[in-house]
Amino acid sequence: MKKYSVLFFLTMFIIGTDTFLVSPLLPTLTKLYGIDSSVSGWMVSAYAIGYAVFALISGPISDGRDRKKVMVYGLAAFAVSTFLCGFAVSFPLMLLFRLFAGISASFVTPQVWASIPIVVDKKFIVQVMGYATAGLSVSQMAGVPIGGYLANVSWQTPFFAIAVSSLVLLALIYIYLPKLEISSHNRVSFGEAYKNILTNKKSTSYLIAYFVFQTGSFTAITFISTWYTHDFDMSLTNISTAIIAIGAGNLLGSLFGSQIVKRFGLQRAFQTELIALIILYLILPFAPNFWTAEILLTVIYINNGFIFPLFMTTLQSTVENARSTISSLSNAAMYLGETIAGVVGGILFANFTGFSGISVFAAGTIALSLILYAQAGMFKK
Repeated sequence: MKKYSVLFFLTMFIIGTDTFLVSPLLPTLTKLYGIDSSVSGWMVSAYAIGYAVFALISGPISDGRDRKKVMVYGLAAFAVSTFLCGFAVSFPLMLLFRLFAGISASFVTPQVWASIPIVVDKKFIVQVMGYATAGLSVSQMAGVPIGGYLANVSWQTPFFAIAVSSLVLLALIYIYLPKLEISSHNRVSFGEAYKNILTNKKSTSYLIAYFVFQTGSFTAITFISTWYTHDFDMSLTNISTAIIAIGAGNLLGSLFGSQIVKRFGLQRAFQTELIALIILYLILPFAPNFWTAEILLTVIYINNGFIFPLFMTTLQSTVENARSTISSLSNAAMYLGETIAGVVGGILFANFTGFSGISVFAAGTIALSLILYAQAGMFKK
């Protein structure tokens, strides 16, 4: 179990770090390419678009093949694409290579969630899901600082470092991960993979509930910095430190959430954590100062760390022959929720006092998610 925990942690960490790598490089690359800052964000968006669009394709393709091979080939393409970013001498080339990196990543991460229920004993599934989630949490905290530190050597260094790390990880996966080939009897076509999910009431209900939850959650996290600046008059440096502390809470929850499941059971833990998040978000707007807000948000993201592995575990439990597809759809749902969050959150922040509109919206979406899970029979023994 330990070797799989390490492999899946490293996979999510490296892919996640690459996602956030470009952000601190934007000023340097904007100047290098002689472009306007208003379009520089496309270097981040190109990766996200490539990932989100091809996630809908990579899942069904993976469900018809050996998931280990898909992961190895995906990582190889990811390493090459990221390495080529270091040689992007123009803005269009950088967009192209970042797009390819995002497409390649979309073939890798769904295999993590799909492989865990296969290679890990049932009693350890939530725990290993937690380690994979922890890798993603660490990357969210460390991606920007890592990119910034490595960029002190040269702007190419972060890309080269991630590419080399990906190749090392590829070798480890090739050596230690067993074959995950699907028997011809269980192999499904592209259309069958989607049919297995879309005609499965529980799968579709869980995906919709997950999308609703992520929309509210991303609305909150997207505008924490804006809230801190507006209401508490904090500097960018202090806000960055505060966000790292909140991210540490998310990591803590990811690592130790499985202990709660062991003690109380998955259904009870899942239901309790959703209810706790609703209550915490309703309390949050009444925070009288920064420290109270910071403590409440840290507790919220500890709960988020607890609950994310449960989302993936329950989604994977609804299908056997389309695990990569449902992982890909969950990623697409997450990106769609993030997109909506940016629009809705801006309107709510502008029209309501402080964080009240956003916080109530987050509580409402999580409550709706809870209802959808209950209707789908999630909390029945």
